[in-house]
Amino acid sequence: MQGGDAVLVTGGAGYIGAHACKALARAGFIPVAFDNLSTGWAEAVKFGPLVEGDLMDRAAVEAVFAEFRPVAVMHFAALSLVGDSMKDPGRYWRVNVGGALNLIESAVAAGCLKMVFSSTCATYGDQDGVVLDEDTVQRPINAYGASKRAIEEIVQNFGQSHGLRHVIFRYFNVAGADPDGDVGEQHMPETHLIPLMLDAIEGRRPALTLHGTDYPTPDGTCVRDYVHVSDLAAAHVLGLRWLNDGKANRVFNLGSGRGFSVREVLDASRVVTNRDVPLVIGGRRAGDAAALVSGSARASEELGWQPERSTLPQMITDALAWSKKPRFRR
Repeated sequence: MQGGDAVLVTGGAGYIGAHACKALARAGFIPVAFDNLSTGWAEAVKFGPLVEGDLMDRAAVEAVFAEFRPVAVMHFAALSLVGDSMKDPGRYWRVNVGGALNLIESAVAAGCLKMVFSSTCATYGDQDGVVLDEDTVQRPINAYGASKRAIEEIVQNFGQSHGLRHVIFRYFNVAGADPDGDVGEQHMPETHLIPLMLDAIEGRRPALTLHGTDYPTPDGTCVRDYVHVSDLAAAHVLGLRWLNDGKANRVFNLGSGRGFSVREVLDASRVVTNRDVPLVIGGRRAGDAAALVSGSARASEELGWQPERSTLPQMITDALAWSKKPRFRR
């Protein structure tokens, strides 16, 4: 293929996948976005071809491998709403695990034996606010985290049986937007704190609902580790290079290593925007852990990954700039 090797990016029309496609293109690869556009946006696919298809359709998955002959796969596509997974766990098991199995079996059959898998800190569950490293026991408390843990095991099984070489990234709360303004965050419905907060400030929604003020944290609100989406995308390119260099299968956490409560994020937004966030106090959401904070020393020491934009002011600033741009349309 002219211009570089193809990399199949499932979920490449989504928030994180689109940023990864840009990072891959900058690194000299051709990102082939494979997406059913149920939550992704065709307009976000700007850095390589888009193939509209569903991972549950085995023939469509096999066809994309036959057409583009990718040298590696980055697997982002998944159902990812914690609350939704508590209400309908069966759907998360069918779609996330079934789709991943179709993808992995098709990749192996096509001789594509490098995979970078997008996992999640939700596989760790709620562990009393300890800093989570890659050796922390995984105890997911919702079907989303449990399905991702199961996919990790499938990837590792195929590594043992078929030589599928892999890097697994467990990452924390992703925020921000491409600093060039090419792509950014847009979910329907939106569930992430920073865009919800900015929507409330800009009047696109009446108020932000604060879900729970009685958690066992310093101010009673959930604590999360936030990582900039561009830093995350850069890590995925480093993960692919890790595999291209013939290094061992590896799991890496990706986070800033610092936890912020919801109220601390609101305080930071007030500094960036010079405006208060309209706020409504609500109850806890089922499946939400009190605190999730990353230990990311392994990614720093072994991959050479440095989260350069993962400060709250920078993430809010980049998200604010993106929020002022025209929305993607179906």
